[in-house]
Amino acid sequence: MKKNVDSSTLRICVMILIAGLFMLWLVIPFILTILWSLVDKSQPWAWPDALPPALSFGRWVEVWTTTALPQALRNSYQLAPAVAIITLLLALPASWAFGRMEFTGKAVVQNAVLLPLVVPGFVIALFFSSLLNFIGVASRYWGILIGHSIILMPYAVRILTISFAQIRQDTIDAARDMGASHFQRFSVAWLPTLQPGIFAAFIIVFTLSIEEFAISYIIGSPDFTTVPTILYSYLGYKFIRPNAAVISIMLVVPNVILMLIAEKLMIRNPVSSFAAKG
Repeated sequence: MKKNVDSSTLRICVMILIAGLFMLWLVIPFILTILWSLVDKSQPWAWPDALPPALSFGRWVEVWTTTALPQALRNSYQLAPAVAIITLLLALPASWAFGRMEFTGKAVVQNAVLLPLVVPGFVIALFFSSLLNFIGVASRYWGILIGHSIILMPYAVRILTISFAQIRQDTIDAARDMGASHFQRFSVAWLPTLQPGIFAAFIIVFTLSIEEFAISYIIGSPDFTTVPTILYSYLGYKFIRPNAAVISIMLVVPNVILMLIAEKLMIRNPVSSFAAKG
């Protein structure tokens, strides 16, 4: 009886701890961001005020009408789906090989694919900038598209590799023995397992492309602006916190929704969840 009481108490304490950490790391910062975005320009929020002295949507109107935010949103949401599609197409062959084949040096090659994740973003951005100038690619859109596709490919490869590895060979063999065509085998044995991973990889690459700053800034600035470049301008040399809060909400909220969708998809393919961004 005492053990059951101790176990229940421990579970309650763990749940309280998790709830406290959730509030500390997610809920409270998000509430503060909302409050900062609503600070009235005529009455700044400063110590010792616990709450803003006045609230208004003036900052939202200012950011929307006096900056390149509308164009940056269009650029970001035009770029991200193209990056996601190209990244998936490029990642599929490597993912199939890693998930379905055994060959000498497989572990080395898999680790090599992950190298863009450990190299600082600005180092990659400067390299791509020099490379694009060398090969004569003048389009900033195509430069960012190529850069995003390469640095985000490890996420897609990792998720899709596990999806390919989960395909049951006995299901493929059974479908073949029953006279199924190549398309029927794919639709019965391959697609149900691959589909959650493909959608999850698409959403994750889409989200990370919208959030990526280094390549977008080095290659795109000043002609091709994205939402992160405007955000960092307010956090950098301008440092206007309320305006930065407005852009942060516009950047974060859609991405949180997309990541929740990706999490639902990865419930059907849970092993791939470790490759996602929290």
